[in-house]
Amino acid sequence: MVKVDLHCHTDVSDCSMSLREIIDLAKLEGVGCLAITNHDTTQGLGQMVEAGSREGLEIIPGIEISAYDFTRNRRVHILGYFIEPGHSALEDICAPLLDMRHHASYVMVNRLIEAGYNITWEQVEKYAAGGTGVYKQHIMHALLDNGYASTIYGDLYKELFSRGQNGEAPGIAFVPMKYVDARLAIQAVLQAGGIPALAHPGQYGNFEAVPELVENGLAGIEVWHPLHGPQDEARAREYAEQYGLIMTGGSDFHGFYGEADVALGCKDPGIDCVNALKAKKGAAVR
Repeated sequence: MVKVDLHCHTDVSDCSMSLREIIDLAKLEGVGCLAITNHDTTQGLGQMVEAGSREGLEIIPGIEISAYDFTRNRRVHILGYFIEPGHSALEDICAPLLDMRHHASYVMVNRLIEAGYNITWEQVEKYAAGGTGVYKQHIMHALLDNGYASTIYGDLYKELFSRGQNGEAPGIAFVPMKYVDARLAIQAVLQAGGIPALAHPGQYGNFEAVPELVENGLAGIEVWHPLHGPQDEARAREYAEQYGLIMTGGSDFHGFYGEADVALGCKDPGIDCVNALKAKKGAAVR
């Protein structure tokens, strides 16, 4: 039985590994079906699907949209499966996000330079070469290589990029982002012919928003995720059963840039999940 992983990134966004490296790793880990869900972009998806096919790996064209629940003031990530790469509905909401993130990263780097950190924007850009822009992980990679940290995620990351919750001041490099409404993200995935699913609801505390998201077309919910504990999984299952949502899962693989030390395919939702997504896709087409 081959493994399924429905949440994986590449160096087009904020993973440290290229598609070629991901394909080789998938073979090593026994993953036969993999969804590429880069943040806010479909760049290269068509070629990725073809490359996977040549290697005997089924790649599902996907996306992970950085969205927001404005009612509860919480981030929400929306996954889209079997989307049409380059569809205007996705480009219209994601292109501004990419520009804002890249500019925010530029501001972050300059704040760190002003604070005395010995890094440069040119150094940080090298880590993001070939992708859609600079992420915080690329900034931390520069800080790590220059001796300021030993890991990407650790005390320094929290200190610099903290959002300033519970009355604490935000980190010196924290720059707020304006995200798209989660309901609009769902609609964009639907317009692009995709199946929208709620990513890691336990991580961002999104369970309360599920009924509203379902009303706007949400069709799936990520049950299995490295940052989900048993209670998160159980609650996600309950919502899936109550609202008839497809239960998905994946490693949320980011390579060296991952928040958790996980293996590709470590959270396997099973082939039945893929078949359910395909059936939903077929129903949508009809």
